[in-house]
Amino acid sequence: MDRPEQQALLVDLNAVVLAVTGGQPRVLTVSPADYPSVEQTLRALPFGPFDLERDRTLERCIHETVARQTGGKLGFVEQLYTFADKGRDPREQVGAGRVLSIAYLALVQEALLETADDASWEDCYAYFPWEDWRSGRPALIDAIEKSLRAWLDALPGKERIVQRDRVEICFGSGNAGWDAYRVLDRYELLYEAKLIAEYWVDRDQSPPEPLVNELGQPMAFDHRRILATGLGRIRGKLRYRPVAFELLPDTFTLLQLQQVVEALSGLTLHKQNFRRFVERSGLVEGTGLREGRTGGRPAELFRFRRAVLRERRAPGVASLQPPREA
Repeated sequence: MDRPEQQALLVDLNAVVLAVTGGQPRVLTVSPADYPSVEQTLRALPFGPFDLERDRTLERCIHETVARQTGGKLGFVEQLYTFADKGRDPREQVGAGRVLSIAYLALVQEALLETADDASWEDCYAYFPWEDWRSGRPALIDAIEKSLRAWLDALPGKERIVQRDRVEICFGSGNAGWDAYRVLDRYELLYEAKLIAEYWVDRDQSPPEPLVNELGQPMAFDHRRILATGLGRIRGKLRYRPVAFELLPDTFTLLQLQQVVEALSGLTLHKQNFRRFVERSGLVEGTGLREGRTGGRPAELFRFRRAVLRERRAPGVASLQPPREA
């Protein structure tokens, strides 16, 4: 009996490369120039194919892909997630096989990473403006909730009940409270509610809902979904791994450390409580030096205390709490 011909499977690698510069979370992006069918004003995450014959390992391939596309070298890298939804890549529309993408998360210091001309650093919250609560609850969420209520009203009864719970959990309405870790859940909900530009791009249509144009910059392919996955992962890791120190120089002030955590979490932390937590946790040690600034009393410089990795199972920097109402 003849076996049916199997569809070819293409394997790509993607990199979510994050930095914090000047207190702002930044993501490394490239131009999808090799894909003329994709709007060239959109940015993409660094990406490239995994060659079964040439590439020895996945991790080596992602390092080489980022170096080739951006000119930069990565340090901390971990596998993030695998994406294989049908229709997620334009190559499938012209007869190619299913495209499976293995995404990696990398943390770097932007100032130490040279980039090629077609690579650029972008503000993470330009893609997710509803995720930045550092100045309080974003006013945009009121418009989002209004549009989500209209979406709910159009659903049949049983599904409406299920989706209403989902809306409340994702956006912290009712008694749920804001959960900073649900970045991907919120993005996928907005996509399903047809409030994200990529929903309409995927269908080659123009969005009828004006709010879509306010809900952040779209990205090429499904890369904004991948970025949402990466941002949610790094927020989660702040609780149990000292990842924030990957984004700082060897010596830093406690204020600089707090700004990194706030930038990634999108939340404002209480300065004195954060300082006490960090000092008592054994995460840092003083250097006996002070920063070389003029004006005011120079702040003490600290370094990451690596011995904490052997002393504690989960040496996180902070447990993220919902922002306090003004």
